[in-house]
Amino acid sequence: MNRRRFLTITAAALCATPAAANPATWAGRALGADASIAIAGLPDKRAALLWPKIEALIEQIEADFSLYRTSTLTRLNQTGFIANPTRALQNMMAVSDRVHKATGGVFDPSIQPVWLATAQGGDLTAARQNIGWPRVQWSETDIKLETDMALTFNGVAQGFAADVVAEYLYGKGFQNVLVDMGEVMALGHSGTDPWRAGIAGPDGTLLAEASLQNRALATSSPRGTIIGADAPHILSPNGSAPLWATVAVSGPSAAVADALSTAFCLMDRAAIDAALTHFPNTRLEHIS
Repeated sequence: MNRRRFLTITAAALCATPAAANPATWAGRALGADASIAIAGLPDKRAALLWPKIEALIEQIEADFSLYRTSTLTRLNQTGFIANPTRALQNMMAVSDRVHKATGGVFDPSIQPVWLATAQGGDLTAARQNIGWPRVQWSETDIKLETDMALTFNGVAQGFAADVVAEYLYGKGFQNVLVDMGEVMALGHSGTDPWRAGIAGPDGTLLAEASLQNRALATSSPRGTIIGADAPHILSPNGSAPLWATVAVSGPSAAVADALSTAFCLMDRAAIDAALTHFPNTRLEHIS
């Protein structure tokens, strides 16, 4: 069982406490990962009407950010240009830029050419010539990439999706919700107690649990997925090896927690502590 699948099952199991009063649950796929939602106190008939709307929302997110199918992101990578980016894409660019700056450039969505070269046994030296987030031009009107550049939001998109789905549900009046889109966003409580979610290592071993109330949790493990001959899927822009096996971050934003947990796998403790000062109420939940 891979780590992502373990986390999804664990989050669902941990929320199923007596206090949760048998929450209504949905399970599916989002951005290449298993996904689930639990809503405390939601009658089954109302849930049956809600889930198709959630699936349509996830489809919109996929249509912007997926690398597994045709999307706005794949078109940008193919053509180097997108006009009139959606609000979601603009927000994703802004979150990525903020975390890139706070981590001293360690979080860099332009790493995609290096990821592809690693996965396919290509020329890493040549690929590194085509990365650098500051070289990406973006505004409300368009996004432009230099020749041979490409972006990936795999280090932030699942958290971003959790935020979007949670915001949608809150806007519909649901205040006690656990959203797991590969990363977790918890609203309210499971009945009377905070929601709980597991923190797992790359082999799926449960390392810790976190209590969440109006808070997100994101976990990253470089060797949770292996690419190429035997490389971790989290890659540094400068080619350095990961320093940590598993990092978990919690905070008000699942997207920020996701991006930070990704970058922190490549950063020493002093750099991690410095980056966290840029994000109030965001903290390191686990590092090993």
